[in-house]
Amino acid sequence: MAETILRLVAAREAGKTVCPSEVARDLAGPQPEAWSPLMQPVRRVAVRMTKAGEVAILRKGKPVEDPDDFRGIYRLGAVSATSDDADAD
Repeated sequence: MAETILRLVAAREAGKTVCPSEVARDLAGPQPEAWSPLMQPVRRVAVRMTKAGEVAILRKGKPVEDPDDFRGIYRLGAVSATSDDADAD
């Protein structure tokens, strides 16, 4: 799962992000009954990867402050791309 996240994030243009459902669909196929159960495992892996500095979890285009405590819709992005955006502010 972590490899899939890294591959999909790396395949994006600079500054672009990946929806967690894209990761789940890549792993399980296009049928919702197959990929939907993977959404929570994808989130758990994304949190671990964010803590390790491998990817960034973004809400409303900004990295989450606490990967253990965020709610709602989120996206996954490259760490370097989000740090460049933060420097621009």
